[in-house]
Amino acid sequence: MVRSQGSFTPEDEDSFRGVPPQHAQLRRELEAPIGVRREDSQGYVPGEAESSALEDRIVDLDTVEQSPFLRGQKRVPVRRGPFQRGTANRLRAILLILAIVIVAGAGAAVVYRYGKNSWRFRVDSSDAIEIVGAKNATRAQVLQVMGADIGRNVFFIPLDERQRQLEKIPWVESASVMRLLPNRLRIALRERTPIAFAKVGDRIELIDVNGVTMEMPLGANYSFPVIVGNAESDPPSTRTARMKVYLELVRQLDSSGANYSRELDEVDLSDPEDVRITVADQQGTLLIHLGSSSYLERFSLYKAHIQEWRQQFQRLHSVDLRFDRQVILNPGSAAAAPVIEQAPRPGPKPIAAGSASADGRLGKGKH
Repeated sequence: MVRSQGSFTPEDEDSFRGVPPQHAQLRRELEAPIGVRREDSQGYVPGEAESSALEDRIVDLDTVEQSPFLRGQKRVPVRRGPFQRGTANRLRAILLILAIVIVAGAGAAVVYRYGKNSWRFRVDSSDAIEIVGAKNATRAQVLQVMGADIGRNVFFIPLDERQRQLEKIPWVESASVMRLLPNRLRIALRERTPIAFAKVGDRIELIDVNGVTMEMPLGANYSFPVIVGNAESDPPSTRTARMKVYLELVRQLDSSGANYSRELDEVDLSDPEDVRITVADQQGTLLIHLGSSSYLERFSLYKAHIQEWRQQFQRLHSVDLRFDRQVILNPGSAAAAPVIEQAPRPGPKPIAAGSASADGRLGKGKH
């Protein structure tokens, strides 16, 4: 092959490189030497505008040249779930809670079935029932209430109901029933405290501050006055009110330190406006009307003048001290005398209302 002997022109080089003719022309114009810039009188520089236009065309040329070789950016699709992130977290929390509840429920069902059917939780005999605090209430009375639970599952014994039944025992003021796993019961009793004897019908029983009567325990030894005026049909509220009167009487009689309440044999509370007491000395028993107040003052008056009154009246069986500054001896007898005012000194002058034999009274009991 014979090469051409002619010169190798820039056009030939551009054609050889595959540059389009229009682009080759622009490049040749840029590569051409630029003469010395001269400004005319108006500040125009020859070739400046042409140079700026050529630069803009070069930028376009570069863009055109590079664009065929750039790979277009493709959007990458993002896969999204059916729920948003916050909703998904809440659903996971709810499912976790439901799972925990289901597992706990299943465990509770297993435990319940075991506790219900296992023989380990059955009260085998009365020996599995422990009783504490019982002094006067008998074990037989307690087992009469709890006997139906022998052989029963300890979890199915109605403790509240058994407590109410135990508190109906006269000597029991309060009770508590507890389970001792696996198969035992513990009963704690607090008994009532008697403060007097009470005559109810033909029976003599003990009575507490609330008016509840209790049977006399075997081998017990008490020394109390006997309260009369109660009936078996009296409601608890009536008995409670009477016992408040009795407590006030005892409090006043013992307030001076003389403990006069020890001299009481019998207290009649049937009339709250007239508390009547029976006392005894070497010369016999005496019924004293104390009214509804000033018990200590009136009883002290009796203690100060009883010997004088007995000397004046051989058959003295009752004294009425309810009225201020006057005393009535043997009131209510057939030969009643008019009541007269008493002189303040040296002491109250007794007014005889007749004589009669002393009424039979139940004395101070020691059982």
